This record gives sequence, structure tokens and C-alpha cells, in this order.
Amino acid sequence: MDLGIRGRHALICGGSKGLGHAAAEALALEGASLTLVARGANALKAATDRLSEQFGIDARYVAADVTTPEGRAEVLAGCPDPDILVTNPGVRQTPADFRTLSRSDWDHWFEAHCFSSLELIQKIVPGMCDRKFGRVVNISVSNIKFPQVNFAHSHAARVALSGAIASMVRELVAHNVVINSVLPGFFDTDALQTNLHGHAERGGTTYEAIVADRLKMTPAGRFASPRECGDLIAFLCGANAGYMTGQNIVNDGGVYQGIF
Repeated sequence: MDLGIRGRHALICGGSKGLGHAAAEALALEGASLTLVARGANALKAATDRLSEQFGIDARYVAADVTTPEGRAEVLAGCPDPDILVTNPGVRQTPADFRTLSRSDWDHWFEAHCFSSLELIQKIVPGMCDRKFGRVVNISVSNIKFPQVNFAHSHAARVALSGAIASMVRELVAHNVVINSVLPGFFDTDALQTNLHGHAERGGTTYEAIVADRLKMTPAGRFASPRECGDLIAFLCGANAGYMTGQNIVNDGGVYQGIF
């Protein structure tokens, strides 16, 4: 399927590895040019060089932390008018007892998982409306549909982002600007492996036991390839995806058992 985005420019947060990079690769395959954002300049340079050489597209990067106002300013200065925005703050979920969370802890998580994406959307979407084309995809997590104990800080911020977006999308869709969120489950990324090892260490068990437990709760019986998320994101960025907006699309191998 030709997604009709050849020549469009995509700004991909967390684009040097993991699901962000998978999205960048899928969009490059469709002929989109790219600006990748992440904290590490070396990994970004390697990623953009490879994508540019492999797909023959213009790929550049901005090394910045989008969870800070200064980082977002750098990103917007380097790529002020993208046609496609993929938000992905790249901050790993870590468990915490809600009783121990300070106001600064809550502020940190809302800045990372809500305000950082909202500010980029706020600055970028008006230009998309003027040009009558815009696609925004937020990479979130599947368990905001079924919140887990000890992750109140992360879930609260991510659900707040979804709520804010739901209020925006009806105004934007008439301008051919749509915003959707992808809620991935267990994808075989560096972040997942780090989380699995962390769970094993905190629980006093083995990595192998944690992996077996996660696979047991996944009807698909496997961890997904990052490409299975990247291709979904690329579809949502396509020219023919302008009638789908405000959706939170679970991509978790059947873990979530709800209908809606």
C-alpha cells in the first residue's frame, strides 16, 4: 500500500532506537524525510546516516531532551513545520508507591508524559492546519487501559494526555489534521529488556522467570518486533488515514481483554 506521504517531513521523538526508530524506518520506507530526536547525539547520527543511505531520503537529527522546555525549544528550532509528528518522550516507567510521591515527583512525570507532547502539538498543529495536512501519533503504553499497582504517576500523566487530545481532535479534523495514540504492549526493545531485568532484580527472581511470566500473560505467546509497531504508526500517518482521529489503539498481542 502506498501511504501517500512521499516527500512529507516527519519529526520523530525517541527516534534513535526502539519504537521511535521503528516508526522512522517505516516512514522512510514510504519516502518521507525525517528529523530524529533523542538525547544521545552519537546514536542519532548513526541512525540518520543509516536511514539516509538505506532509503535515499533526507534524514537529519536534533540531540535534545524533549521532556525539558529547553529541549523542546531546540527541537522546534530545528524542525518547526513538520507534516508528521510522532511523540515519544523515551522515559521508562519505573514503579513507585503513590504514598511516597512528592509534588515534584508528580510534576516530573506530568512534564515527561503529558506536557512535553502537548507543547510540541500546540506549537506544530497550527502550521499543519494552514497546510491542510497533519498527522500526529503519540506512543503511549497499553496498560493505561488497565492501570497497574505502583504506576499511578505514569498512568495519570498518560491518561491526561489522552484526555486533552480528545478535546482537540474534533476541531482539527476538518483541516485534515488528526491525532491518534498507539498503546503498545511487550515489544522486544532495549527498554523492555531493561524493565525485565529490573523487575527480576527487585523481585529477587531470575530474568528467565520474569520473561516466562510475561509470555504467559500474552495470548500471542511472544514479544513483538518493533517493526509491528512502526508499521502501524506509519499507516496512521498516511494520507488515507484522515478520517480516524482521537483513538487509543491497543497493540499488545491480546493482553487487554476489554471490548472498548
